[in-house]
Amino acid sequence: MSAPDPAQVRRHTERLAATGIDVVRVVYPDLLGTDRARDVLLDHLPTACAHGLAFCRAVYHTTPGGDVVPVPGGLDAGLPDVVVHPDLDTLVALPWEPGTASCLGDVTDPHTGTPTPESPRDLLRAVLARCAERDLHPVAGPELEYFLCDADPAAPGGWRRYSSASGAVYTAGLRADPDNHLLRLLRLLHGADIGVTNGNHEFDGGQFEINLTHSGALDAADRAFRLKSAVKELARKEGRLATFMAKPFNDAGGSGFHLHLSCTDAEGNNVFDDPSAPDGLSATARHAVAGLVAHAPALSALVNPTVNSYKRFGPDTLAPWLIDWGLDNRSAMVRVPPERGSGTRLELRLGDASANPYLLVAAVVAAVLLGIEAADEPPAPLKGYGYDTARAALLPATLPAALAALEADSGLTQLLGKDFTTAYLAYKHNEVDRFQQHVTDWEFTEYAYHL
Repeated sequence: MSAPDPAQVRRHTERLAATGIDVVRVVYPDLLGTDRARDVLLDHLPTACAHGLAFCRAVYHTTPGGDVVPVPGGLDAGLPDVVVHPDLDTLVALPWEPGTASCLGDVTDPHTGTPTPESPRDLLRAVLARCAERDLHPVAGPELEYFLCDADPAAPGGWRRYSSASGAVYTAGLRADPDNHLLRLLRLLHGADIGVTNGNHEFDGGQFEINLTHSGALDAADRAFRLKSAVKELARKEGRLATFMAKPFNDAGGSGFHLHLSCTDAEGNNVFDDPSAPDGLSATARHAVAGLVAHAPALSALVNPTVNSYKRFGPDTLAPWLIDWGLDNRSAMVRVPPERGSGTRLELRLGDASANPYLLVAAVVAAVLLGIEAADEPPAPLKGYGYDTARAALLPATLPAALAALEADSGLTQLLGKDFTTAYLAYKHNEVDRFQQHVTDWEFTEYAYHL
């Protein structure tokens, strides 16, 4: 990757200095989709752009608890470096950190100058490049849910839901948000230029949803990544916890990451729309649905990426746990909203909020592309309320089952790349192993007194 033009860097630094900014936070996603970063004094930004910022490659192989997983290219290679170059096209001032701007970073191997195999942002770029070869340009609109928590030493894990209000689904205001969390958040996020459009209180107490505008798939993933980072950071500033964990509480539902997806051609025409076709869906749209249905088991490993993810599924959860699709049917895994024309799109409802936005978008786009290339036809759409195992196949019910499905899906893994797939599977199998060796609170409560 070539360094930015020095004159361009100078223009950026002069512009930032003129607005009182003296620090640039260079941020990039790890495999989990959490942010890794370094704060760079503005005077040193030209050096960071020219030479990059060195990080240990094992940052991609590090667990949330700080242990390094033995993934090929990390421990076995002596913990080598990766280099992160600021992407100055993504610079934006942080409204909640005076004097600070943020930008995304591009991660490369210092020996080859090529993207690091584990880089989620570059994985998405590679999938989009394959789409562009077929004159397909994915457009995505992310919807993310999360729980806001207050500290409580007496609660399991030390946190309780910020509000216990029930029945306040799709509401705004003090009824379910007594401290006006959402209003403050929306105003601050608006200034961060990540395309936030609206938000509301969701199904369970303390649960909120934030929607982002639709845009090109890479930009949409960038903004979803920045949204998750910002929501968590703003909660920390108030001494709270915002969690995008799939299902953090036994007595509440889970948090989803729904993705609306369409494709345009080089002229900007929506290629999913065809007024003369059944249901107004083009052959390309039908093939895209078929791709999502065919690759759904493998997709689960990337869009439901944690052991906890699979506790979000099951009867009466309103989360998709069967492989099906439907026309404006929210009980289906893939929903086709009623808009047509330029608004024709698919909504994948499978993903949960813990998913890495780049990996979720890359996996969904890859499955869509494979369906289009194969020209497959989807099964008949779901009629009525779903969740009937007599009418549709089950999705994987555990992370190990999903990882096995990903490993067996040669079409999808080939498109995502061997090196990435190897690293991801090794990392996630380690997560499964660690969980299976951990004694949970449930086990102690269930067995200790009686056995």
